[in-house]
Amino acid sequence: MPATADTPTANFAVPAAPAPSPSEPTAVDAPATAHSADAPLDLLAQLTNTPPPAETPRRTAARRVKVWGPLLVLLAGAVAGAQLLRPLPEPRFVATEQRHTVEGQLSLPWPGAGQGAVRLPGTGTISTFGEQKPVPTASVAKIMTAYVVLKDHPLRKGETGPTITVDAKTVAEGQSTDESRITGLTEGSTYSQLDMLKMLMIPSGNNAARLLARWSTGSGSEAAFVDKMNAAARELGMNDTTYTDPSGLDAGTVSTAIDQLKLAEAVMKHDVFRSVIALPEAEIKNLSQRLINNNTLLGAPELSVRGIKTGSSTPAGGALVWAGYKSVGEETPLILGALMDQRADGPDPNATRSLALVLANSKKVIESVRGALTSAQVVQKGDTVGYVDDGLGGRTPLVAAADLTIVAAPGQTLRLTLGTSPKKGTKATVPRTAAARTEVGVLTVGEGAGARSVPVVVGRELSEPSIGTRLTRTG
Repeated sequence: MPATADTPTANFAVPAAPAPSPSEPTAVDAPATAHSADAPLDLLAQLTNTPPPAETPRRTAARRVKVWGPLLVLLAGAVAGAQLLRPLPEPRFVATEQRHTVEGQLSLPWPGAGQGAVRLPGTGTISTFGEQKPVPTASVAKIMTAYVVLKDHPLRKGETGPTITVDAKTVAEGQSTDESRITGLTEGSTYSQLDMLKMLMIPSGNNAARLLARWSTGSGSEAAFVDKMNAAARELGMNDTTYTDPSGLDAGTVSTAIDQLKLAEAVMKHDVFRSVIALPEAEIKNLSQRLINNNTLLGAPELSVRGIKTGSSTPAGGALVWAGYKSVGEETPLILGALMDQRADGPDPNATRSLALVLANSKKVIESVRGALTSAQVVQKGDTVGYVDDGLGGRTPLVAAADLTIVAAPGQTLRLTLGTSPKKGTKATVPRTAAARTEVGVLTVGEGAGARSVPVVVGRELSEPSIGTRLTRTG
């Protein structure tokens, strides 16, 4: 029966379900709530977990540039800074040529045996002949005796020097007939140093040589003086020379022609020595013997010979070291020559004939040299004679600022040397910078005290190496 409003509800009706608590989701709402919470997470996962784009060479290179680029820039900066802070190499002069040969050819009439040499002081050797081996010198050794005496007891022009007393040994040695000596000396007599040098060099007194040796060192023997002779030879570069006595009588005193010219060039700087050796003869007060020079070439005016010393003995044969002059234009250079180990055929007591032979052979050589000397232009103004090397590949030309003409022999080889020309009070260094045409050095022709020089200038502006050069240097 359908219920009506007037019909009471049955007691067995199902009671209404209680309203759900706000904190408890309904069974119907639970699945919907879970779905709505997962959707944004899935979206986020899709956004963040998307695989990266495919790798390409371009992307790889770009990434490497981003990583290594700054490091490389930093490293390059460090290297560049180090390069720029490195000290620059010291600049140096380099000559275009180290030798110059004078045009022409000279053939000297050297003898068939022995050894010889000719030299122009300051210019160099003209010619040599024979094997330059040590041979006995005979009295040519007295050149070194005079050199050492004047070195230890110098005399100026016009001075006669201290007094030397003749001892008994000198008098006794003057009685010998087997060697050259000064006779007529008496014990206790006195002579000046200049007079003793004349006795040494003009008639070649052996006893005068030994007396000078003892007097010079203040000793009773000649050994200490001989030590000085050998020391002087080493200083002069006479490497093939040995002295065993001050007179040259001992056969153990040996030398070469080339070595003797080294000595001759040094000793000819003494005014007093030059004045003595040029004398054909001389008289000395209180000495009965007139001094006669064995060098007969001194009496030949056409040769202009002014010394230096003859030598003759059985071990040595004939020897001569000579000095002469020849005017060429406005110059009159000194010429030095030596001829040794000249031996005459046949019997030759005391080498008298060998002495005549060496004088005759030397005369031929002197005449030939004098006739050949010429004025030779070695450098012309404007010639490029070298360059400044900055050590990093830069080269700035060096140019001769004037002509240079010297007296030389045809075919002679001349030494060329570039050097600095420091200003007063400054150190001689090669400049790093200089304006064009600035004088920075000299070109020297020849060697020794008589060498000739010409100023050199930079052909263009001299600058330090550029920044680019300094950055890329490898050395």
